[in-house]
Amino acid sequence: MNKEQSTILVSQIMLDFADGTGLAGEGEETTPRRYLWTDAFAVCNFLELYHRSQDESWLDLAKHLVDQVHHVLGRHRAEGSPSGWISGLSEAEGELHPTRGGLRIGKQLKERAPDEPTDDRLEWERDGQYYHYLTKWMHALRCMSRVTGDVTYLRWGIELAQTAHAAFCYPATPEGTRALHWKMSSDLTRPLVRSMGQHDPLDGFTACSELQSEARTFGTETLPDLGREIEELAAMCRGKDLATDDALGIGGMLCDMVSMEQLIIKGDFHDLELFQQVVDAALLSLQETGGGFLDVSAKYRLPFRELGLSIGLRGIERFARLVDKYSDVFHEEVSSWLQPRLEGLTWYLPLSEKIERYWLDEKNKGTENWKAHRDINMVMLATSLAPEEFLRGS
Repeated sequence: MNKEQSTILVSQIMLDFADGTGLAGEGEETTPRRYLWTDAFAVCNFLELYHRSQDESWLDLAKHLVDQVHHVLGRHRAEGSPSGWISGLSEAEGELHPTRGGLRIGKQLKERAPDEPTDDRLEWERDGQYYHYLTKWMHALRCMSRVTGDVTYLRWGIELAQTAHAAFCYPATPEGTRALHWKMSSDLTRPLVRSMGQHDPLDGFTACSELQSEARTFGTETLPDLGREIEELAAMCRGKDLATDDALGIGGMLCDMVSMEQLIIKGDFHDLELFQQVVDAALLSLQETGGGFLDVSAKYRLPFRELGLSIGLRGIERFARLVDKYSDVFHEEVSSWLQPRLEGLTWYLPLSEKIERYWLDEKNKGTENWKAHRDINMVMLATSLAPEEFLRGS
């Protein structure tokens, strides 16, 4: 599929998403259906369509989506009590700082009450806050700031990073080793799932590093500094086993790898040992997974997880181009280590096209797994087909 064809298809997908979730054509009877993970990818897709077409309507949709996410997911659920901003700020202050209380996931069921017993299966369907969803929104806000030139989006991203770190990060051992809760209550007062996601510290590290780098680009002294958060998250990553057999996890790690590379090129990241750790883990994960899931029937597959891998694989193309273009940035020792790993990563690129082609086939969209997660599946398919903005660094 060439760029013109992908642009037409992605435009159709994103217009359908806007109409179907209450983003476009709002009226008094329209109730927006917002979901933080999906919306973060959607913002980047709208920005990419604006970049390709220079049609201001795509940029307007991105701005409107950010505003709607903040006014839906930055506030308590409409049917519950309390009401207002989950940060507890007044209406006026909340408008100025909509991410100060974090952002809800957007699940249909209310979060588990303090006196309710834990139900591991049901917890997946309940609301609250996920750390790894917040990092995706930080990324989307950074992209908004870079494209629009409006530092307000960047400030909101940084404030979200500070809030998330303060709420999710805790001392996990008597020696003070820090970790992240996986899921918190909507008001961030109590953990709902205490265990830590395997790649949550890495996602947080790259998201915060991107925000810090973007702040330097703007050259403003008034933005908060994320140095402490970045160092604590880096410490959680160092020496950690990052290899995984989860397709979505591999894709996310590949995206983090591309982000780190771009920060190195820009001169805003210097921990080459951590960079090497991520590259090695990503390659090992691909080698051990091998794409065997492609032979499984559609009804047993989760499209958005595979499409997350596809997006990460598309990042390898960008990664390779930048290594070639900025070869002088990587000193000889790193270059000699990186080249064979880059060749290994590139070998898996055809998997991306296979995943996209499979989920573009209408007969594979008849499964319950596709229909139950249609919004996230379609939006991430669109990102895989037009990934440039999502993968673009500062």
